[in-house]
Amino acid sequence: MVKPVRKNSSKNPPIFSHEFIIQNHADIVSCVAMVIVIGLMVQVTAPIASLFIALQHNVTEAGEVPLYGPGYKDWAAVFFYSLICIVIHAIIQEYVLDKVSKRLHLSKSKLAIFTNSGQLAVFYLCSTIWGFDIVLRERFIPEISLIWNNYPSPMTFMMKLYFIVQLAYCLHELPELYFQKVKKEEYTSRITRSLAGVVLITIPYFLNFNRLLICLLVLHYASELVLHIGQLIQTVDRDDKFTKVTGIVSKIVLNLARLGSIIIAVLTLWFGLAQGEQQELNIQTGYFNTPLIRLAILGGILALQMYLTFNYINQELQLIAKNSESSGGAVASKGKKKDKSKKTKKSDESDLPEVDQNTNKNLRKQKVK
Repeated sequence: MVKPVRKNSSKNPPIFSHEFIIQNHADIVSCVAMVIVIGLMVQVTAPIASLFIALQHNVTEAGEVPLYGPGYKDWAAVFFYSLICIVIHAIIQEYVLDKVSKRLHLSKSKLAIFTNSGQLAVFYLCSTIWGFDIVLRERFIPEISLIWNNYPSPMTFMMKLYFIVQLAYCLHELPELYFQKVKKEEYTSRITRSLAGVVLITIPYFLNFNRLLICLLVLHYASELVLHIGQLIQTVDRDDKFTKVTGIVSKIVLNLARLGSIIIAVLTLWFGLAQGEQQELNIQTGYFNTPLIRLAILGGILALQMYLTFNYINQELQLIAKNSESSGGAVASKGKKKDKSKKTKKSDESDLPEVDQNTNKNLRKQKVK
């Protein structure tokens, strides 16, 4: 009998339910962003909408090249660009990562690593290229003294937009925990990572250490890019042909990035900015180059690099322990199989009568001879 073909009984989830919001969160967020953009076209709402889209706190006069400083109005732009990050996140997930993962037929554990590393690899790649382009345009690489000269220095349009996008990406990871159905066990690690990124970018940004900040971010993002590309290769590589090479390359790049971050921080905060420091703060002009603030920021950078290094070493030790346990278990299982085979042979021979047992012994002696 041929079974009748059943029609798909999949129904659309009810409006404003959890499944409806998760499935259509990109469309909902894009509609909110479009409302803000349309607000620019209306004369009444244009000043409010411009707070979310345009960069604020212009410190130059009319007719000059626009330069910007940090301020509280920047959080409105951070909110708007976090909406854009959510939409781009959904596009990358649906049209790139999901299609590639279906062809690879990955397990659940590898699929979670693939999606997480894929999203972060795209972000770190764009941020590294963009930040390195700003570093080259500002001439920080040939003339490293420009990092601490003329403090407090205003930001160009691209530099300020770069920092706002970084803050927006860190904040957009909080609603993504709900949109991507992340496990509750991972909530604490993801939330601490996003909030730590916001704090670590906000403090030097609003204290006008923006030139040092962009150099440290480029080094950090370059090392994280290599690390997540290595994780993507490890999830795809089933024969483990490139895992050792990617592991060695990621270790070298991570160590160089940590070392470079420490050197740049010490040169800037301990030697460079100490030449023109003052004992008093001046919040109106944005001057925070005092010994206490500089040493506090330097201590925070060194503590962060030590924490990242310690965390990385701890992860490597855990991987070595897991590999040793797996290899030891494999050897033990082989030994048990051999013992079981010997016991089964002896038990089979003991079940035979005495005549058959003597014949088996004679045959063994002949084989040994």
